[in-house]
Amino acid sequence: MASVKEQEAIRKLMVFLQEWDSGHKVARSRVLDSFIKSNNGKTEPELELEFSQGASLFLARLTAWLRMTYMHSTCLDKLLKSIGIFLSAAGGRRYLIEFLEIGGVMTLLEILGLNHLKEEDKRESVKLLQLVANAGRKYKELICESYGVQCLAELLATSTSAEAQEDAQVLLDSLGRGNPKYQHQVYKGLIAVLPCASPRAQQLALQTLGAIQELVGEAPPALLEPLLAVLGSAHLEVQHEALQLLPALLPLRVRPALLAALVAALTPPGHPALASRSESTADPNALCPREPTLAYIQQAAAAKAIGILAKESVEVAEELIQLNVVHGLMVAVGNMEHMPSQRHSSISLKYFVHTFPFVEEHMKNAVGDTLFQLFMDSPETWYTKMDQAQAEELASSILDIPKDMGRKQSTEGNDTKMNF
Repeated sequence: MASVKEQEAIRKLMVFLQEWDSGHKVARSRVLDSFIKSNNGKTEPELELEFSQGASLFLARLTAWLRMTYMHSTCLDKLLKSIGIFLSAAGGRRYLIEFLEIGGVMTLLEILGLNHLKEEDKRESVKLLQLVANAGRKYKELICESYGVQCLAELLATSTSAEAQEDAQVLLDSLGRGNPKYQHQVYKGLIAVLPCASPRAQQLALQTLGAIQELVGEAPPALLEPLLAVLGSAHLEVQHEALQLLPALLPLRVRPALLAALVAALTPPGHPALASRSESTADPNALCPREPTLAYIQQAAAAKAIGILAKESVEVAEELIQLNVVHGLMVAVGNMEHMPSQRHSSISLKYFVHTFPFVEEHMKNAVGDTLFQLFMDSPETWYTKMDQAQAEELASSILDIPKDMGRKQSTEGNDTKMNF
């Protein structure tokens, strides 16, 4: 038989639960405030002591009220924080199971998709989902099976809160690890974020793609188009993350398509660099240069990426030569409308010329002694010494390298190759 003390504790619990059941929004809000203040950080035994071994009864009420009211934002932040106290309690695995058994994950994910809710409420929802994911593989699978990856990717792409975006990224990264059944789904979800309008979301998605690339293995061909698009972003932090991801793709089957796309970006259709140059220089009253087009930005980024990838291995450099990369780089160097294109292309050209003597010979024949001497004297700055006629000559030069010369070069010995 229960002692008098135990009976009194049970009586207080029943009174508390009856007050909750009969209370309206204001009364329940005060209860939640008191609960959060008094119980934050408590362990499962401490919560059971607080509720006379009936903490689960209060958790069930919290979860039920959440499911009934989350669409109306009724005390939503306090409800989520209160549930979080149970889910984060040390030794409280049973609280997590009880929450999941009544559809807790689906409710949290539905909250993420409601546009009228506050970003802070969505952050709290993501935090609870993170607690679920931290419980192990089968719980990560439950989130993914409930379309969690799609919900989180949409939150990352559309949220106006940098903190909410970061929380979504952390959870997506967690779902992509130790979750082999759904890691490819996470990877594709991150790819879907890349075309969005948020540079911060693009940056975070690229970071996570890079972090889980080795775990995923082969990259789907669908990655290339959005990846090359963000490579041409006007936001340098996005460009940087895209460049960081590229070397990890070289050992994969997407490599030939990746290299070909980068070389193609050096010479946009119709060589717009030449066409726009004649238009902009025709007006002597123009006081300042025009804003660079996306094609120019992508051209510069591609030139920089090519230099980085070529230095990864001679084999990659040879494949680029077969794709006529040297001509493409010369076209970009001749783009006087966009100095970053000239700078990055010159630096990449320097590597090819110094590494492959036959490239040096062909380039000299193509551009003539004067321009070539400028390049040899100062590869990083020679483009600043060119006039318009020389730039147009360079951009229109045709560099004819036999298809087998790259392979021939590698078999003649490595003594002529220097890395810069």
